[in-house]
Amino acid sequence: MNLGNIIMEFWKPAVTAFLLTLTLIILAIKFFPKLGLMDRPHKYGLKRAPIPYYGGLTVYLAFLTCVLIFVPMDREVVGLIIGSSMVAMVGFFDDLFSISPFIRLFLQFLAACILVYFGVGILSINLPFIGVLDFTGIIWGGVVVLSAAFTVLWVMTILNTMNFIDGVSGLNSGVTFVAALTMFFLSINPSLHANPESQIPMATISLIVAMAALAFLIFDFPKARILMGDTGSTFFGFLLATLAIYSGGKVATAFLVLGIPILDMIWVVVRRTLSGQKFWKGDLKHLHHRLLNIGFSERGVVVLYLVITAVFGFNAVLLVSSQQKFFMVIALTVLMVLLAAALIILPKKQK
Repeated sequence: MNLGNIIMEFWKPAVTAFLLTLTLIILAIKFFPKLGLMDRPHKYGLKRAPIPYYGGLTVYLAFLTCVLIFVPMDREVVGLIIGSSMVAMVGFFDDLFSISPFIRLFLQFLAACILVYFGVGILSINLPFIGVLDFTGIIWGGVVVLSAAFTVLWVMTILNTMNFIDGVSGLNSGVTFVAALTMFFLSINPSLHANPESQIPMATISLIVAMAALAFLIFDFPKARILMGDTGSTFFGFLLATLAIYSGGKVATAFLVLGIPILDMIWVVVRRTLSGQKFWKGDLKHLHHRLLNIGFSERGVVVLYLVITAVFGFNAVLLVSSQQKFFMVIALTVLMVLLAAALIILPKKQK
């Protein structure tokens, strides 16, 4: 697919998603204060005036509209729409009423199961130097057990990873933009697919997500005029997890693109568990919080994340072999360890 064909095929959904999201955000900024849909800064010890909240509703509505217009309906797309709608609604009610984390996780689990029911699943992983790890060997009651289990685990991990990084304005929308754009280029890469035309629906969805995130980023960075809340952060996470399954690069590629947020989430969960804390209870010790503590501005934190995400995303598109991606994962892990070491040592020296 050459550049001319790409532009002709995808410019309409891209422009529509961007302009529709932009319009909905402008309307939300105007009318949400009148509806009382504002954030509660005092709840987190912030000394500023409330700003419009629940902005995730705008990206959800723009996404749903564009998919219904531009993407042919099949079983998998229907599953994506139902699952992502469920996640967005759970996020909205959590923003509104602060529902129990157990109920929230259970409903997210059900949304991931809906994907599996509609035929979305990770059937295998190509492990470097080992070969293909096949998940299709065990079938029980018509369900491919290992594939279903790994798919649900993957979706819930990425969903909550994206929620975890929503602590600095522009971080979630910016990372989503870069990640979804990476998924788009993976989807249209003919070397990854026996039938590239079959990937056009997923490429279209990836581009819709990227453009919706870009539109939100304009109002979310460098100074937030509206916040997406869990409504948007978990919704974007669910979409990225699903697109990674579709896009051809699969888990290894998504791990590269979202590597820093994923490793940060793993570290936070392990640290909280070992210290006897509830792993789902939020704190201010995420990587982005630690960067702020040593003197980074919020703008600097977002730029750093986006640069790292873009570099690894660019390499994920270029690197085809699993061995190359394996070494990139190693490099990413080393980078995270060095960052973590620096963020532990520097505050001690400052004291």
